[in-house]
Amino acid sequence: MDYIDFIHLNILEKKVLNNSEVSVQYLCSKPCIVNLEAVASSEFRTGVPVYRRRWKDEKNLYVSRTRQVHLKFPSIMVYRDDYIIRNSIIVHSVILYAWISHKSVSSYDVEQNEDYQDAVAKNYTFLETVPPFERPYKDHKVCLQWGADYLWMLQANRIPQCPHESDGVQILNFIYASSGEKTGIVKKFEQFENRELETVRQHRIDYPMFTVSIWLYLLHHCEKDLCGILYFIDPKEMYSTPAVFLNEEGYVHIQMHLMRGDDLAVKTSFSLPLKQWFRLDLSFKGGQIEVSSVGKNLKRHHHQSFTFREDFYYDDTAGYFVLGGSVYVNGIEAFFGPVKYYRLNVLETEQISNPLHDKETVEQIELYYERCMDIQEIAYEYRYIVRQGEKAQRNCYYENYYLELIHEYGEKSKCDGFMWGKELREKYHTLFKLLQEMDFSAPDVLEDGSNTVLEVGRRIFEKVAKGLSSADGLSNMGSSVPLLMDSSCCGYHKASYFLAVIFETGLGVSVDRTKGLLYSLVGAQGNERLAVMNLGYKHYQGINNYPLDLELSYAYYSNIAIKTSLDQHTIKGEQAFVETVRLMDDELLKSQTKENGDVFMWLKHEATRGNAAAQQRLAQMLFWGQQGVAKNPEAAIEWYAKGAIETEDPVLIYDYAIVLFKGQGVKKNTKLALELMKKAAAKGLPQAVNGLGWYYHNFKRDYRKAAKHWLIAEELGNPDASYNLGVLYLDGIYPGVPGRNQTVAARYFYKAAQGGHIEGTLRCSLYYITGDMEDFPRDPEKAVIWAKHIAEKNGYLGHVIRKALNAYLELSWHEALLHYVLAAETGIEVSQSNLAHICEERPDLARKYLATDCVWRYYNFSVSQVNAPSFAYLKMGDFYYYGYQNQSKDLELSVRMYAQAALEGDSQGFFNLALVIEEGNSIPSYILDHLEIDQALRSSNMSLLQELYYRCWNNSNQESISPCSLALLYFYMRVFWNNILQSALIYFMGTFLLSVLVAFAVQYFQSLSARNSPGTRSEPSSDEPSSSGNSNEDATRLVQQDESTFSNDLAQQGSNPQHPLVMS
Repeated sequence: MDYIDFIHLNILEKKVLNNSEVSVQYLCSKPCIVNLEAVASSEFRTGVPVYRRRWKDEKNLYVSRTRQVHLKFPSIMVYRDDYIIRNSIIVHSVILYAWISHKSVSSYDVEQNEDYQDAVAKNYTFLETVPPFERPYKDHKVCLQWGADYLWMLQANRIPQCPHESDGVQILNFIYASSGEKTGIVKKFEQFENRELETVRQHRIDYPMFTVSIWLYLLHHCEKDLCGILYFIDPKEMYSTPAVFLNEEGYVHIQMHLMRGDDLAVKTSFSLPLKQWFRLDLSFKGGQIEVSSVGKNLKRHHHQSFTFREDFYYDDTAGYFVLGGSVYVNGIEAFFGPVKYYRLNVLETEQISNPLHDKETVEQIELYYERCMDIQEIAYEYRYIVRQGEKAQRNCYYENYYLELIHEYGEKSKCDGFMWGKELREKYHTLFKLLQEMDFSAPDVLEDGSNTVLEVGRRIFEKVAKGLSSADGLSNMGSSVPLLMDSSCCGYHKASYFLAVIFETGLGVSVDRTKGLLYSLVGAQGNERLAVMNLGYKHYQGINNYPLDLELSYAYYSNIAIKTSLDQHTIKGEQAFVETVRLMDDELLKSQTKENGDVFMWLKHEATRGNAAAQQRLAQMLFWGQQGVAKNPEAAIEWYAKGAIETEDPVLIYDYAIVLFKGQGVKKNTKLALELMKKAAAKGLPQAVNGLGWYYHNFKRDYRKAAKHWLIAEELGNPDASYNLGVLYLDGIYPGVPGRNQTVAARYFYKAAQGGHIEGTLRCSLYYITGDMEDFPRDPEKAVIWAKHIAEKNGYLGHVIRKALNAYLELSWHEALLHYVLAAETGIEVSQSNLAHICEERPDLARKYLATDCVWRYYNFSVSQVNAPSFAYLKMGDFYYYGYQNQSKDLELSVRMYAQAALEGDSQGFFNLALVIEEGNSIPSYILDHLEIDQALRSSNMSLLQELYYRCWNNSNQESISPCSLALLYFYMRVFWNNILQSALIYFMGTFLLSVLVAFAVQYFQSLSARNSPGTRSEPSSDEPSSSGNSNEDATRLVQQDESTFSNDLAQQGSNPQHPLVMS
């Protein structure tokens, strides 16, 4: 019988560990030598033998033998750094070779390569390396000398150690409502701080190994081409590995960038499900791609593999990731759940740790869309039945004149005989009742089904909004909420935002944060501007149980910022200019007007007389809907035309030229517009010079002339010109400059943004969120602030603010409260402080209809803003100082609020800080540093008080007597008297001089009395002082009493403050 030599390796734990046990099973047909050798590769060397073991077997022939071997590796491979092991190494791979050779003992010295090649049987296995930061410390079993031990104790914590860092990145933790727009979440990966992980990452640029897991609730497949799910943008603004999209049929489109420079794409054979939560898992391992679809129960629905022989290029730090939409592609219409990215690991579905956290909200989203399917079906079918009945009746009307009159002027058609079952009618009885009241013969109800349902939603909302805005409207909130839910289900998402605010603030109902979040997400997904801003604000501040997430906040704010730019070019819709009108400003409130108001009528009178300033202001008010005037572009254009022709005012000429160029509310007339633009430019108007450049760029494609005019306008300080020059450099069409120059373009955009240019600000915010531009280091917070600034100029938000202000001026308290709450929850500061003011003015209304503490909540929101007014800081300072209702006192926060008001230039802030010291409290040193108060002035309270009172006086109106000037005068008087009373010599001299003065005064009056009555001697009255000494004692006693009283008052105020820190 012939025996074949063999050798097998069996390792229980395939890791590079010291003393690892290996089971070697072998058979020798002749006397043999069994060899084991471990070869390691590191960053600097490859193929280094780190372990060898050999043994002879001459007797046990033709018998299978098993031998246990304990592997021994160098300490620097298996232990962490310590006092003795100073430089442990990063091992990339370890291969354990085993072979049998039929040679004599003398062959022990033969090289491994030759011996392994000549082996009669051989085998090998890979061992998994352990990163240094995961290795154990070695027990050296030595006793260090006292000095060495002491040095080790001193340096133990200073030994450089790799930070504990994971390759798993949680890209998204919270639900994100993606509306399918060109905006999304931008994430940028940095290099690993851990040098071992970073080395591994760099070695895998041509052999990617990563896994991504994305939870999705998909509403629709992509409308056209591709929609973004998750993709990487490189510095050249090209897609790189990975790029995952959704196509029109619902299949997943995966694109990779190859090492040779071109791209490769594949498409899954399965489509993603609609209106159910699922997890999409993708893993890349070299040229192999695994795609899986997993349900809520974590059971796999679909799986597909792709294998390529191409080398993919993958560098996740050379660019940025986008979740959803961007300037390059629209996003998907969906809700994103948690998204987890493993940068260096390929994981199976069961190994991925990416749970769906907020299960209550997840279930609420599912229930919402299930219910809405019923609502939409009922609305569509009801309207269809009514319209079919009307068509049948209309055929008879053509033959009967009287029936036609009845149809035109009589009661409108409605459906009394329902085709729906009793259970469904009872479930949606409110909706059926409302449908019966609607007129479906109106021309604005289109034949298209989706538009029909949306129109039903709009009518329901308008009916409810009208009721809530009535004199006692908020008392009907309970009956309004079901109707708003129906309107939201019909796709009218103004109702969704109403519901979000109602449930979050407890406006007429109990607070329900889960429903508030649900309708905020639904409204944002449906592109309701105020709902999107609400989510952006909550994630920016991290309030109301919304996690602080600047990238998520930017995704929402940038959406509305882009819309703001587009909305301003659309004269239709419920828009108004966003004005900062504070309810505490009486002068500004008096300037608000309407078409029949005194201010408007006076402006109209002056404009009719040919006053250019009046014509310009009147046209602006009508065109943008400013100062309380309803938007009326047609009337505005008439005033622009009248002013341009009659007054020769360059601004009016320019405005009318722009209107003619764009055809806004008037027929386009390029020839006349150009003549007017040249006329205004000749008068030196910077925006007109820019307008000429715009004309040559858009109409003539003459970039040289365009650049020439824009350079002139830019020197005159026109931000539009700066932006336009940036566009020329960005598009690579600047005359005489070859190719694109993004760096120069970005500088021009920044200059435009500094001048308030909307598109320039948007560009800069994008640079800050991506961090890909040289002069714009990544700063998500700055990106959010800039995008928020533009979003808060949106005309639809301005319309809500204007409705709130008009209601306040008309003393319609319910309507004012409702609309100010709607505006305040979007994060706009002026509405927050105005709402707090209303709640102070009408506390009964706030207590009755708001479940939240209105004053505390909205002043708190206000001071958290970048542009918070000083009076809000003062309010919050008083609340913290004295305590507010159920809020506890906090002296340090109070002082911080007063200090912030002081830094805003408010004299009241300095005054309150001084009174805090007067009442026996101290101000923390870091606040004094913030106020830039010199260290020398902090040695005593008197010098600190003097500085604070002086700054108070310096920041107040110095031309009139103010509380600050009185406080400073009183302080100097106290210092003067303190100095007098502290000096014995001055005290004695003062007493003496006062005695002499009193004696002289008595003698003078006696002589004067004697001259007036020559024949009569005057007797001194018994109640007058009989000597100057007594008068002096009384005066001294009064001074001492005043000083004592002042000291006692200070002590009492310090222990029990009774007066608010405000000036009269």
